[in-house]
Formats: sequence, structure tokens, C-alpha cells
Amino acid sequence: MGDRLPRVKVAAVQAAPVFLEREPTVEKACRLIEEAGRAGARVIGFPEGFIPGHPLWYHFHPATGERSREYAARLFRNAVTVPGPETEALGEAAKRAGAWVVVGACEKEPGTAGTLYNSLLFISPRGRVAHVHRKLTPTVGERLVHAPGLPVGLRVLDTEYGRLSGLICGENSNPLAVFVLLSQHTMIHVASWPNLPGRRMLSRSERALLAGRAFAFTAKAFVINACGAVDDRMREMLAYTEEDREFLGRPELSGGSSVVGPSGEVVAGPMGPEEGILYAEVDLDRCVDERTVHDFAGHYNRPDVFELHVRTRSPRMVRWVEEEFEGRPAWPGDGQQEETTTRTERSLT
Repeated sequence: MGDRLPRVKVAAVQAAPVFLEREPTVEKACRLIEEAGRAGARVIGFPEGFIPGHPLWYHFHPATGERSREYAARLFRNAVTVPGPETEALGEAAKRAGAWVVVGACEKEPGTAGTLYNSLLFISPRGRVAHVHRKLTPTVGERLVHAPGLPVGLRVLDTEYGRLSGLICGENSNPLAVFVLLSQHTMIHVASWPNLPGRRMLSRSERALLAGRAFAFTAKAFVINACGAVDDRMREMLAYTEEDREFLGRPELSGGSSVVGPSGEVVAGPMGPEEGILYAEVDLDRCVDERTVHDFAGHYNRPDVFELHVRTRSPRMVRWVEEEFEGRPAWPGDGQQEETTTRTERSLT
């Protein structure tokens, strides 16, 4: 029979968080993971920034206004650390479901106060965080609360259910980011999307479907478009004017989750604005069928013409340098001369 790839049931979770409330949102995520697992899903994708929510208020409230500052502080206080109690709970749910879970979260470094990342957590069926991807470039209002991500996040995981990857929102349209993942032969890709588009943008359904089909066709992979939903509590918290309330009440703007196949065909969805879980059974041998025609990481490219270099070493904010003078360490302001006898470096990790 030759080599065969598996058939896998995948799921796109379309839901609203308990906005800016970490613990209730984690509980909701765990319930949804277990529900999808009982339905047979083995790869489960969640929206962008699902835990504890995405900084959508910058589309509506003044960036330096009292409400924006209040929400930004709440976002930090309710952000996730890796590892932490929230990832432990998500890991237990993934273990019970027997599934890989890719969930959007606002992440903070343990022991810090102020800096956040827009992250995707890859949680294995063994209950462990196997990988974290931090969004490379925050978009629009995200720039006020999220720091840029690191190159080490551009990684494809080799799982028992196929090679798995994920990107966040606009990254799914970044040609170089897409190429880095297809060069690692991704087969199932989670495209994680927020609850709402910005004003004067395509609806979330249209934009996710456009980007998802383009990614799938280029990478010859299946794409899980996991889009966020909006509930009444979010509408009340986000609205700044009556015009905002009218905008937030337009049902066609949110939702739109879908699953797309490796020739760009829509396999399932798109959903409407409602909360729910979208399922599809995908045959990974379809990736082989399509790549025999166009394999952009192989025979359908020209390495003698094109070459992409990706930096894998991440920069560090602080580097301690020990300076020794006359046999003792010298620290800034101690009055010692700048001439050194020995110099060693150690990096903060």
C-alpha cells in the first residue's frame, strides 16, 4: 500500500471569552476542549487572545482615556504565565480530550509587571505546553499593550496527527511567515482570529476565509480558521458611543470560522456569528496529492534564485557584564576607572 497519512477530525472553537476574566475564561476553554474531544476532535483551534480576551477597546475608546487604561491593567492582571495554573488546567483538559489544543492567550513573563505578548499556546495530549508562538508584530491597538514576538515561535510541530503549525490574525497573510511554515511541511495549520475586525475592514468571516484559502492553497495544508465571537457583556464593555453600539450589534462582523482544504476549497463552514464548535474530518493524504503539483518548499521552487534567511537567536533586553578592578567587581557609580582587567558576560534568561 505504501506510505499513508492519517485522517484526522479537527475542530474550530468559535466563542466569546468571559472578557478580561482569566479564571472563568479558562474554565470555559476547558469545557469546550472536553466537548470537542468527546466529539472525536484531535486538533482543536481557538481564537486569538481568547484568554482573557483581546484588546478590542482600542477600536472604540480613546487610547489614553480612563477606560482604556483600566482595561489594559485588567488585561495584564488576567494574563497567562507559561507555565502556570492556567496552563496546568488547559493541559488536563487536553489530556482528557486526547487532543492537541492551540489556544490564543495574552501572555506575561513570570515575575514581571507590564509587558505582554499576543501568544498561541500549543498544548499536547499529554497535557504539556509543547510550544509557544508570540505574534511577531502587534497590529493597530495591540501595539499599545503587546510586545513583538520572537523568531523561535515560527516552528512546525511533528505530532501523531500530522505536522501542526499556527499563526495569529494578519500573520496568516505574511508571505515570509507563511513560507517559513510551509518550508517545514505543515499539514494542519491553526489560523487564530480575534472577535471583530477594525472599522472599514472586511468582515471577520470574509477576511479569515480569504487568508485561510490563500494559506491553504500556498502551503498545500488544511487550515482551521478559528474566529472569535462577541457576547452582550463584551458589547457593553467595548461601546464608547451609540455609533459603537450600533457597529457592535452587526452580527455579520464576528464569527465566520471555517476549515479549508489544501486546494483552497472550503471543507466546513463558514459559521455565522453564534458560539459553537465547527468540525471537519480531513485526509492528510490530500496534502501529498497537491504537493506533487506545487511544492513551494521543494521541486516547485528555485533555491538558486531565492533564499530566505531566518534568525533563530532571540535578542535579550538585559545583559549583565561583570567588570573586575583590582580583584573585585565594579558596579556603575562606584567610582572605579573604566579600564578592566577581566570581563565576563552572562545573559539573563
